[in-house]
Amino acid sequence: MDSTDLTIDQVRVFTCPDGACGNVLGVVRDGAAIPEQRDRQELARRLGHSETVFVDDPGRGALEIYTPSVRLPFAGYPLIGAAWLLGLDRITLDVADIPVRRDGELTWITARPDWALPRTLRQYRTPDEVEALAVPEPGEWTYAWAWQDESAGRIRARGFPGRGDGIQEDEATGAAALQLAGQLGRALTVTQGAGSQLFTRPASDGLIALGGRVRLD
Repeated sequence: MDSTDLTIDQVRVFTCPDGACGNVLGVVRDGAAIPEQRDRQELARRLGHSETVFVDDPGRGALEIYTPSVRLPFAGYPLIGAAWLLGLDRITLDVADIPVRRDGELTWITARPDWALPRTLRQYRTPDEVEALAVPEPGEWTYAWAWQDESAGRIRARGFPGRGDGIQEDEATGAAALQLAGQLGRALTVTQGAGSQLFTRPASDGLIALGGRVRLD
């Protein structure tokens, strides 16, 4: 595989209001140049981002998502980042066609929490307890969270993928925020990692809207 001629963009997804923080996403615009899954996986491993997307058909918004060690059927921040970068109104995955909308500086998708791979959502009593957590040993994907202000729906969270592939902590995890919003049944504003900000809103028929800001890296 020769990736030297590929256009690979980097964006940060779920930034805070001043444009800082956010989870870095790699976007391979010409996914057709790397058709084999094993080659895509190798490139994602070499790039070393939490996730990398390969765009197969920008007209349909068709793409695939890879971590450094596994292909994902669905993830939140790659879809929001790719939609923002490429101006997509819809994204096509194997699990579903996912609508995209924009509202001011936020880009939103609407999805079902069960499209994402399962993970452990572990509640702590206080944000300080979440802040003090050490990175756990590999084994399970853990989303640690606590209420900052329950009445306002504000949450402090950290995400630990536990795959042993070099990503010890995820800066911002859209799929986990969707799953937590589905479990709690309400709108949330999540501050994760070093200060990344994610928004969720209930939608119809078990769907949940997930939104955030995106910046070029």
